[in-house]
Amino acid sequence: MYERLINSLILSETKIISFMDLKEIIEKSWQNKELLKDEMVKKTIREVISQIDSGKLRVAEPEDSKWKVNEWLKKAIIEYFLIQESEVIEVGPFEFHDKIPLKRNYARLGVRVVPHAIARYGAYIAKGVIMMPSYINIGAYVDAGTMIDTWATVGSCAQIGKQVHLSGGVGIGGVLEPVQALPVIIEDGCFIGSRSIIVEGVRVEKEAVLGANVVITQSTKIIDITEKEPKEYKGIVPPYSVVIPGSYTKKFNAGNYNVNCTLIIGKRKASTDLKTSLNNALREFNVPV
Repeated sequence: MYERLINSLILSETKIISFMDLKEIIEKSWQNKELLKDEMVKKTIREVISQIDSGKLRVAEPEDSKWKVNEWLKKAIIEYFLIQESEVIEVGPFEFHDKIPLKRNYARLGVRVVPHAIARYGAYIAKGVIMMPSYINIGAYVDAGTMIDTWATVGSCAQIGKQVHLSGGVGIGGVLEPVQALPVIIEDGCFIGSRSIIVEGVRVEKEAVLGANVVITQSTKIIDITEKEPKEYKGIVPPYSVVIPGSYTKKFNAGNYNVNCTLIIGKRKASTDLKTSLNNALREFNVPV
């Protein structure tokens, strides 16, 4: 089977005929790392990274009301690191030494890039994205009209939706291993306040507003306090939520101490314009951003 797939690659010279062939060769080389020495396997890995870079393939994608991880694409990215050699990259007076080249052709892509914004090759950045001095890692997917503000970072394989605003200093965590792990997902229309940190595959659902300094991991309690009784979430921020940092008292052997959490203090209205809704949310709930 492996020989048949390699022969199909040789016949097509630069590309494998089908998507399933791409996936199967990645899976074969993942099981047997000796295959990474084969030049045709290397060409296959590079083709997959090219398709991730162009947005034709993505590490995670919506499926019904959930998200699925395309594990084989994470494997391809890890293998890309294994087959690449570090090279000197010179950009004017600046010098880098890395295995992954920098992303290029922003004008053709319709992306605005302010010095010193950097994205690695293998990150998809859609038309209309604005990159202030910031960083986007390989495997990430940043959809149309999103603002990546000053010193914000988008980790490997993170998925950022349309018309999202990542404010100054926001940290969106990345993940390559384990390959089955869901990356951080920020859905369409979200506003992430300055210096917020979202990691460990947390999912922020559409049009949520996170105030400044909100930190969410998989173990962080996300407590909805808008009703008479609190409702607790972990790993997911429901759509339209307005979220601020909070704390709760937890008993330890040495006494009672405050532990960080996040509080859902209200909801944006789904029926109104996104910008109007955001402004109203910030004014109504006095959320610092």
